[in-house]
Amino acid sequence: MTFLASANLLRRRDGHEARVTFVELFFDLVYVFAVTQLSHSLLHDLTLMGAIHTLVLWFAVWLGWQYTCWVTNWFDPDALPMRLMLFAVMLAGLVAAAVLPGAFGDNGLIFAVSYVLIQVGRTLFVVLHLGPSHPLAPNFRRMLGWLCISGVLWIAGGLADGDARLALWALAVACEYLSPMTGFWLPGLGRSTTRDWTIEGGHLAERCQLFVIVALGETLLITGATLGEHPHWDAPTLIALLAAFLGTAAMWWVYFDTSSKDGSHAIAHHADPGRVGAYFHYVHVILIAGVIVSAVANELVILHPDGRITTAAAAALVGGPALYLLGNAIYKTVVYGRFPLSHIVGLVLLAVLAPVAFVTDNLMVGGLTTLIMIVVATWESLSRRGGHAHAPL
Repeated sequence: MTFLASANLLRRRDGHEARVTFVELFFDLVYVFAVTQLSHSLLHDLTLMGAIHTLVLWFAVWLGWQYTCWVTNWFDPDALPMRLMLFAVMLAGLVAAAVLPGAFGDNGLIFAVSYVLIQVGRTLFVVLHLGPSHPLAPNFRRMLGWLCISGVLWIAGGLADGDARLALWALAVACEYLSPMTGFWLPGLGRSTTRDWTIEGGHLAERCQLFVIVALGETLLITGATLGEHPHWDAPTLIALLAAFLGTAAMWWVYFDTSSKDGSHAIAHHADPGRVGAYFHYVHVILIAGVIVSAVANELVILHPDGRITTAAAAALVGGPALYLLGNAIYKTVVYGRFPLSHIVGLVLLAVLAPVAFVTDNLMVGGLTTLIMIVVATWESLSRRGGHAHAPL
């Protein structure tokens, strides 16, 4: 304990914007694997219950990463104790990611224990380091209290089966996702305020942007791997590849060409940067979920370009881009103060496409969703270059 308490692990606040470190990039590699596992799990159980299971597990993956992101925003990841703590979290995260496909089966308890070790272990480390008198200590004690409550629910869910596991884990996710909105209020410990969360805006925005890159990279990985294993490289398969690649490129364009830099500026120059930073994390969970679902849709189209549309396939093909556009639109509303018209048009076009999808095949629907994404990306880009750089339409 003396070693922890004596080490100054806080980032230096010298007026220069904190940058993402190499150890943080190394840490993210575990989440590349986790996102891939989630995509494959959804593809192999493309049902309503499979989607619900994947949603709960995706929230767990995101929350584990998000809480660690906030810690590395406050504390220096290159300090030796912090680096060792991150490696320990990575190891537990690797185990949790490995058992993700069986988390609602035989591996539920392994997943729950690994996840609780990440959340409670990391926060306990910070509480022990800070001691009782540090200004950040009350916030982390409240956070630890909530993570212990959710930890009980995770472990109980791992011991339960079926619907009971789903209900307990959904409650655990709600605890971790909603508790920051209440300032981690606990009886006797009080409430934190977002003004207490003195964050480095540029660092937090960059971390979110890098996770988007991780998710988009996983989409390309799945697309390439699916093509590599495909026995017949015929014209429909190659057209499906082109549609998948262009759709992923359009997703990158919609996010990174118009708003990523402005996101950093929005946090750094806001009167309450902690609140805006929290909004970023709430929004990106939707946005990146859209990328994961789109990866599943791309694999479906490449494997079965001529296949008739099923309800599950239509949900993935249309739902992935719709989630992505919705998440992007909310994100840009946080940054610019208004819901972009281009995204409204894109969402309307996807809604129109949904019933039409059932009279055609996977390739046609995949191509049309890609076209819609390209239209939105082009609209955003032209709007930015037309003199509205700070508020795309």
